[in-house]
Amino acid sequence: MRSVLSLLQFATVLPLGKMQDLERFARRSYLYPVAGYVIGLLAAIPVYFIADRTVAAAVAIAIVIVLSGAHHFDGLLDFGDGLMAHGDKEKRVHALTDRQVGAGGIAAGLVTTLLLFAGLQASVSIASAIIIGEVCAKFSMAFLTAYGTPFREGMHSYLHQYAHPYFPFISILLCIPLILLPVRTEALVTAGIFMILCPLILLSVSKKIFGGVNGDVVGASNEITRAVVIVAMVLI
Repeated sequence: MRSVLSLLQFATVLPLGKMQDLERFARRSYLYPVAGYVIGLLAAIPVYFIADRTVAAAVAIAIVIVLSGAHHFDGLLDFGDGLMAHGDKEKRVHALTDRQVGAGGIAAGLVTTLLLFAGLQASVSIASAIIIGEVCAKFSMAFLTAYGTPFREGMHSYLHQYAHPYFPFISILLCIPLILLPVRTEALVTAGIFMILCPLILLSVSKKIFGGVNGDVVGASNEITRAVVIVAMVLI
């Protein structure tokens, strides 16, 4: 439970008392989906009682971003800058790690948020969709934490050193309770496929253009995977 508490203190802004040693979570980063359940449920509860679907979708997005302290969203903006930068790996890494946000970051944030909003609004159950999307997003982070070779020292390299190749398989098991939600089997299978494809693609892209992975890439994977999974479930 201390590892879960450490995870929630790292991944959310929830007031959870005395800070736990981050190493407790680092040694069990396969627990990431647990944070997805917590954030997703906290977003789903008020959304369930909002009749207007447009407002419900907007509220769901606002809650998940606020609860995470916009930490992962910030990673998405940085990733967008690095992805859109022109030049060699050194210039792309500089754009990725630069504190200023450029056009690439703004574009990444807008596109991802628009897709997420549209996907939620079109979902049969916005409450179920945000829970599934958030849990799948956290699996993506567990995947990249385990398999993403760091290209520089930082939070990701710290978590990566404690991760083992089998961690994502435990994370998948933690995603199984999603079958209890009132969602079609085809949609859940689609969500499972895309929650694996997204970090796989991001891992490949990041290795090619940055030479590895850092915390911004992992944070971006959370935002991108959530949006892609929800849109994919709608389209299936």
